[in-house]
Amino acid sequence: MKFLIVAAKTGGHVFPAASVSKELIRSNHEVIILGTGSEIENKAFKVLNSRTFKLLIQGFRGNNFLIKLKVLFQVFINTFKVMKILRNEKIDAMIGFGGFITVPAGLACWILKKPIFLHEQNSVLGSANKILSKISKIIFLGMPIKNINNSVMSGNPIRESFFNYEEEYNDVERINIYITGGSQGADYFNKNIPKALKGFSNINIKHQSGKNNSDKVIEAYLNNNIDAEVLDFYPNPQQQIAWSDFVISRAGALSLAEITSMNRGILMIPLPTAIDNHQLKNAESINAEGMGVIHQQNDHIDSLVDKLEEIIANKYYDNWKKIHSKKHVNATKIILDNIQDYFSQK
Repeated sequence: MKFLIVAAKTGGHVFPAASVSKELIRSNHEVIILGTGSEIENKAFKVLNSRTFKLLIQGFRGNNFLIKLKVLFQVFINTFKVMKILRNEKIDAMIGFGGFITVPAGLACWILKKPIFLHEQNSVLGSANKILSKISKIIFLGMPIKNINNSVMSGNPIRESFFNYEEEYNDVERINIYITGGSQGADYFNKNIPKALKGFSNINIKHQSGKNNSDKVIEAYLNNNIDAEVLDFYPNPQQQIAWSDFVISRAGALSLAEITSMNRGILMIPLPTAIDNHQLKNAESINAEGMGVIHQQNDHIDSLVDKLEEIIANKYYDNWKKIHSKKHVNATKIILDNIQDYFSQK
């Protein structure tokens, strides 16, 4: 069979799409990629050697009437572009991973009566998935969401390096903490975490600061009498997670899936500006599983210190390592099995 894989712009959409695409190819299916041509897409999809098509489209959020009018025009034009791709490439079905690019793709598939499958990474349905939910065959959920028709709890497909890894044996006398605000870094992390960790002894720190931030963050740690390793970017985050006792992170769905799949708990600091506050809802889901503690960015820094003291004094990190959270490891297989079941029943 031939699948149109639709994902764009962010790692949260693109990396799960790449994982599912690899498994489809291994299962002798053919994959066509539809994206926007961003750098992260090029990097993630390059190994597939699959044909790729690009669309120009922006999101629908905001109150600017002219922008909304422009986006509606883009959806209209791109729907016909995707219909042409579907016909020329003889596509059998679409799998969409969120982002507004899935809207014209989904409408094109609906018009041409091609089955639509969706994957939602977060604890809240994104705008595009909400729009397409009424015409999709199955919505695969990366995290629990109540009252979603035709949904299957699959987990989030994660890269193989996050479940095929060697466990590191750490110095039991010291606590290893990996801090990451994502590939771009997080200003709140860079400014406040060095202050919050002042006074803690027997800790080792690795801190991903984001591009061109490492010098400032090193200085912040030195000003608080902490010797820390700080890099703009760690190219192999799974190695740093394996090294760590616990992680301090934002609450993007894919990052949480990758970290917990490596049996590490998280001090989560959700991005307060995330659409529909989805990062807080993601964090609440992980907290309910017993794999993390939440600190909200708008709270006083003393609250952050208290959360760190709670984790370290109670050795939560030891308990987190004993919770084998493997629900995301089988996500790709669950998605493929359900799609194959759908076609076998037709």
